[in-house]
Amino acid sequence: MKNYNRRNFLKKSSLGIVGASTLSLSCQENMLKSSPGTYMGDFADKPIDNIKAAFIGLGARGPGHLKNFATLENTKVVALCDLYNDNVKRELKRLQSYNSNSNDVKLYWGDENKWKVMLKEVKPDIVFISTNWNNHAPMVIQSMKDGAHAFCEVPLAITTQEMWDIVNTSEKTQKHCMMMENVNYGREELMYLNMCRKGVIGQLLHAEAAYIHELRFQMFEESRGTGSWRTHHYANGKGNLYPTHGLGPVAQYMNIARKDDNFRSIVSYSTPSVGRQLFAAKNFDNDHKWNKLNYQNGDLNTSIIKTNQGRTILVQWDETSPRPYTRHNLILGSKGALAGFPTRIALEGGFDEISKDHHSWIKGKDLKSLYEKYDHPLYKRLNSKTKKSGHGGMDGIMMYRIVECLKNGLPLDQNVYEGCFWSAVTPLSAKSIDEDGMPQQFPDFTRGMWKTTSPLKIIS
Repeated sequence: MKNYNRRNFLKKSSLGIVGASTLSLSCQENMLKSSPGTYMGDFADKPIDNIKAAFIGLGARGPGHLKNFATLENTKVVALCDLYNDNVKRELKRLQSYNSNSNDVKLYWGDENKWKVMLKEVKPDIVFISTNWNNHAPMVIQSMKDGAHAFCEVPLAITTQEMWDIVNTSEKTQKHCMMMENVNYGREELMYLNMCRKGVIGQLLHAEAAYIHELRFQMFEESRGTGSWRTHHYANGKGNLYPTHGLGPVAQYMNIARKDDNFRSIVSYSTPSVGRQLFAAKNFDNDHKWNKLNYQNGDLNTSIIKTNQGRTILVQWDETSPRPYTRHNLILGSKGALAGFPTRIALEGGFDEISKDHHSWIKGKDLKSLYEKYDHPLYKRLNSKTKKSGHGGMDGIMMYRIVECLKNGLPLDQNVYEGCFWSAVTPLSAKSIDEDGMPQQFPDFTRGMWKTTSPLKIIS
């Protein structure tokens, strides 16, 4: 009996220690990571009259950013960097065709670390980073350390430790670090933000966000291009690998990490992994490298985020299944719902003479009156200038705002913490899956300061 009690006691004590350790680790994540500098939520740097920019990565996304930047006033491209010589020379030739002030651009290529040499030599005001995901965090961190504001393609980083390192570096160096979530500048997304701010659908309760985009064709990019490195993420990654295109806009509708609310926890599940393996077997030889991978990530991931206020956000990811593209883009309030793909709106009590109640969607041609009333003033101001800039004009609006904010010394539309919160879905969803759907707590990258951060204004 004594032995039994002792064993029982030791067992309970061990469990208690494990529980305490887990709790302490959770608490320590925010307690031990004290800020090395100043909070960046509403940070505005001194105005930059003639913005000097360097570009790292000139494959898929970099060329678009280069053109959109270089065709704006008060900008100067000082350096281009890529692994491949032909990419650099091609973009220099294009740059010279639409910007006569580009004869002294410095060129870097051919080595994994040339970008570090570039930062030291040209000392740009800002750096645009459009490389593979693994390089995002090291490049934005070093850019800020070398005195430049960093602007990075999505996601901002792939681990929560990298995200903390980015936050700490931004706060210490007092440099912007913005993840360039271009979807936040789409016409539909901007209009829905405007409508949410005006209270058209009442109190916000629930959102749905997604990146459903069949990209199996990228597997044919075997040695260069997105598929050459992204395919390995499909095989070795887990959870929602690309959450921010759908999540960014709805998070801003809800004022996430901006005074009103913040992400609290996430649960996640994935389907079996089938599609990539079948595609590889069908399209490549048996001994091809794609047929030697163990594709462990499910074809479809579904996650649910709970916020501090108790609101919910459904987030889905699927880059494999054969079906049409969608980001969902749904926001539900106490007085109606706004949804995307296709754009459609339901309002309690209807709208003008178009609808009598919320039992049918306002869509198609019937949306004209809603666009006239609620189109975002930023879209109205810039659409004619940016509509050919890429992705329906959202890329150009985003770049215009980056330059406008830097030139006038204004806070950016997306701060470093938002980029981290939105990107954190990837590692947290993976951990939830590993633990059979157990909720995972979001780190508070702001250390509680989100409660003081101003909501994103409706910029005119």
